[in-house]
Amino acid sequence: MMWQRWWDRCSPPSFVSSVHVSDRLILATANPHKVAELRAIFALAGVEALGLADLPDPSRFVEPVEHGSTFEANARIKAASYAAQTGELCLADDSGIEIDALAMADGTPRPGVISSHYCTDGRDIDPPMSRAERDAANNARVLRELERVPVERRTARFVCCMCVCTRDGRIVAESRGTMEGRIGLPPRVPAGSNGFGYDPLFLVAPGLERTGAELASEEKNLLSHRGAAARLMAARLAGLTGSTQPPMP
Repeated sequence: MMWQRWWDRCSPPSFVSSVHVSDRLILATANPHKVAELRAIFALAGVEALGLADLPDPSRFVEPVEHGSTFEANARIKAASYAAQTGELCLADDSGIEIDALAMADGTPRPGVISSHYCTDGRDIDPPMSRAERDAANNARVLRELERVPVERRTARFVCCMCVCTRDGRIVAESRGTMEGRIGLPPRVPAGSNGFGYDPLFLVAPGLERTGAELASEEKNLLSHRGAAARLMAARLAGLTGSTQPPMP
């Protein structure tokens, strides 16, 4: 795909040393709930944030192929692609769940970057599954693979990695947020209706008393991996007032 080839020409990534917080920030998502949550957080940093749907003719944007092996790599791919397509400063994120007992022999987290398509090993299928069908199949696979794993070894975390990129492919800042917890044992899980994905299986630390799907929306936003990553990113952007910042490690 064109945007994948464009990104490959930009690798390894370079880092910009400064950015004006007066620049508006394009959020690489059309999800109105995510846009509203992130817009409120970035407003505290004095940054105007807009979603793709707020731009003229949003149907023109091409979704890049997320071929990275880490959340960080995929966030960079998306941020660079949408920054190039919009011609503006752009933020993208990639997120998923890491379940320690399911990690591969080399330590690669699972489900990891294929969290949303774990039931098909990361592959798209034809005909495609609905989001609800895919969530159910993903959860069923996780519970099946953890069937003989004792509760103390079912530790897990949600991870969100964010990247802000300029239109010429330079990285302004990156952040990572996590929410620690544990995959519960049936019949305690699945439980809850205020969530999606792995939320009904995930008992939130430190109490491990409620699943992510049993939390009120406001509480979940305070505890979530995405909220943590966004608040850290907002703080980093607020610190870039046109002065220089050392490159991210």
